[in-house]
Amino acid sequence: MRVNGVPTRTIWADSQAARVFIIDQTLLPHRYEVATLVSLEDAARAIADMLVRGAPLIGAAAAYGVALAMAADARDESLVAACEALAATRPTAVNLRWALGEMRAALAPLPSSARREAAFAHAARIADEDVARNAAIGDHGLALLRELATRKSGPLNILTHCNAGWLATVDWGTATAPIYKAHDAGLALRVFVDETRPRNQGASLTAWELAQHGVPHVLIVDNAGGHLMRQGDIDVVIVGTDRTTANGDV
Repeated sequence: MRVNGVPTRTIWADSQAARVFIIDQTLLPHRYEVATLVSLEDAARAIADMLVRGAPLIGAAAAYGVALAMAADARDESLVAACEALAATRPTAVNLRWALGEMRAALAPLPSSARREAAFAHAARIADEDVARNAAIGDHGLALLRELATRKSGPLNILTHCNAGWLATVDWGTATAPIYKAHDAGLALRVFVDETRPRNQGASLTAWELAQHGVPHVLIVDNAGGHLMRQGDIDVVIVGTDRTTANGDV
């Protein structure tokens, strides 16, 4: 996605310098700052204090946290301690535990001397795979939005809730990835963004990232969503979910 016109991910690294860079999301939408993580403790604090948030991004941040730990001390006990410390930052986060399991499984069989380089490479792979998955979500969703757009004249009106955009992931976003794909494909659309109380993820994050990417949108109070749907002004609602089963139950 774009920030100030520049293609940007939510997390990236300089493996040679053992530095990881993130967007400090606690400062949005009023200030855009990139924070530098140089240690396991920095990564743990970034997750716990919600400088990074959203399940996919938390997983990627945890993977890079292990890499930072290996850059400082790659012994077996350090690998175990790093995974335990990061797991404690957000005990209910599924992606966090998954990413830590992936890192531990990849690094444990290696000699200590090989772990730093392998850790950064594996963390980068986790981040890249997240981007690919989210892009695929966007492609599938774009087909649905195109079909809906054929049923009406004028822009397709989309309602969002919470934040399932690129700020919650490494890039593209999950549920809102189709919006970006549709916008980039030239599909006429307008997004109504619920503020999403009490944390205001819609107002602080979704509206900000849509504005940065140039997607037409309107920020609304949560109570307006039902009114707009009742009036027939919403064509489709797109939200993220924590758990969705194969048969569609949420």
